[in-house]
Amino acid sequence: MVSESETIDQVTQLKVEVAYAREDKQQILELMVNQGATLEQAVQQSGILKMFPEIDLELNKIGVFGKLGKKTAELKAGDRVEIYRPLIADPKEVRRKREADGKKMKKGGGDKS
Repeated sequence: MVSESETIDQVTQLKVEVAYAREDKQQILELMVNQGATLEQAVQQSGILKMFPEIDLELNKIGVFGKLGKKTAELKAGDRVEIYRPLIADPKEVRRKREADGKKMKKGGGDKS
């Protein structure tokens, strides 16, 4: 078993994950990166771009554990880099439409009136 960080030939390696999800398929890849590696480098190194050719790092936002991050941010041991799909609908616009239609949202996002 590999710990979350190891020293190999005087270069510290960090264990991280790269995750992406579509409606029909989800993938979480575990890999080792050099200390100082960035979010973008982990995505490139993981091979996930070959598995999901629709990912475009110029368009898709990325982050760590649900928080948006910069592609140039350095990783820490145990980080999970997440690649986010573009939103299909603008949440503000959906809320406005729901209000205009006279529908009421209950706590928890339920759509029952």
